[in-house]
Amino acid sequence: MLSLLQAGRHETFALILVAIVLSLSFHEFGHAWSAKKLGDDTAERLGRLTLNPIRHIEPIGLAMVVLIGFGWARPVPTDPRNFTHPLAGALVAAAGPVANLLIAVVAANLYALGVANGWGFVASPIAREFFFLLVYINVLLMLFNLIPLGPLDGHYILPHLLATSVARRYVELNARFGAMALLGLVVLSYAGLPVFAWLRSAARFVIDAITVIG
Repeated sequence: MLSLLQAGRHETFALILVAIVLSLSFHEFGHAWSAKKLGDDTAERLGRLTLNPIRHIEPIGLAMVVLIGFGWARPVPTDPRNFTHPLAGALVAAAGPVANLLIAVVAANLYALGVANGWGFVASPIAREFFFLLVYINVLLMLFNLIPLGPLDGHYILPHLLATSVARRYVELNARFGAMALLGLVVLSYAGLPVFAWLRSAARFVIDAITVIG
């Protein structure tokens, strides 16, 4: 993202930053809300059941977004002992990506509806760029977090889709090597290898699929 500032594209930099902060905040709120619904109020007691970005944004993680375009928010704490459903762990994990998908669906179709009806607030280039960025970033965030490696949400979901013995082995291997494997992929991506190129292709497919107005 720093390249945008160096190129004098301050407006685009600001729009991306706002879109990322909103997307991460909704993602973490999704985790907190679903945990509350499934019996655990840990996040609520710690002030995380809110859409206020200040409660969710992690300063170092946000700084990394600005510096290298890859960062993180403050993880929502949960206490699995309070859950009232056997699939609660997977459901809470899935709630973050689902929250991002919902934002993308609403933003994509609201913009399309605005264009179709000549709404003034979507006519400006800034609005067009912001809606595109909001949709694209949320879809990317959803897809990326579903990768079952390291601390990403996907690693809580995948074991429930595997046979018990396979799931147990996967959990052990991910605990030992998952974070390192994920970091390795990120490093390879920044080194120029297209290890995450599929994310962009998948994002375009998802955006086309969820845009039903127009």
